[in-house]
Amino acid sequence: MSDLYGPRVGEALKLAADAFAPIERKGSGVPYVTHLLAVAALVGENGGDEEQIIAAVLHDYLEDVEGADAGDLEARFGSRVRRLVEDLSDATSRPKPPWRARKEAYIASLRGKPPELKLISSADKLHNAESILRDHEVVGAAIWDRFTATRDESLWYYRSIVEALGEGWGHPLLERLRRVVDRLHEI
Repeated sequence: MSDLYGPRVGEALKLAADAFAPIERKGSGVPYVTHLLAVAALVGENGGDEEQIIAAVLHDYLEDVEGADAGDLEARFGSRVRRLVEDLSDATSRPKPPWRARKEAYIASLRGKPPELKLISSADKLHNAESILRDHEVVGAAIWDRFTATRDESLWYYRSIVEALGEGWGHPLLERLRRVVDRLHEI
């Protein structure tokens, strides 16, 4: 019996665990690595291949880890993983551009991306949206205070992401995201 994935998955998990060890999910006290693992699990459970799983584990690496380097990602995991992680990042510069400009640029870029990237982005946004719903049950409307954006801006962003992902692509994960975003608008 052959392995379902190679040692690069373990390397990616180690890199993410080390790089994100001091980082928590916004206002929750939950270790950030849990998000990365959840996104990777969603990708793997929905047809993603080894490199998509690696990119899912590292999807926030260039965006959120000080000193992270795309060249290092390529050297360690290959050009496809580097490209996926770059394309999943709404900003890699420091300081980050203003929130609205970053999000509008990401949404615009997402529309023409291939299904391999849309799968990872859907998993990322799905886990984020489900986390908001879950935490809303605990803290109520205060959930929106955790974010840079207002509630209305956040809702606009998630609705726009669903529309952009749906251009030229359909997938059960996207439909699940659509249902969660609809629920977010109801709360």
